[in-house]
Amino acid sequence: MISTYDEEADAVYIYVKYPIKKGESKTQLSLDEYPIILDFDKKDRLLGIEVLNASKVLNKEFLKEAKRID
Repeated sequence: MISTYDEEADAVYIYVKYPIKKGESKTQLSLDEYPIILDFDKKDRLLGIEVLNASKVLNKEFLKEAKRID
């Protein structure tokens, strides 16, 4: 599984499918209780998971292993 971390936005993206082609994500579902957004394709298959406020939600080891985005 591939994950990326944008330190400035404090957001992690966990790819279920990699790479995600431009325009492939058709539906987003935001989970109200958590700062999490799920991306789905047109057949409702999960493509990826975005975690906002990642440094507060995920453990530091996971963040260290994620690829950094500049």
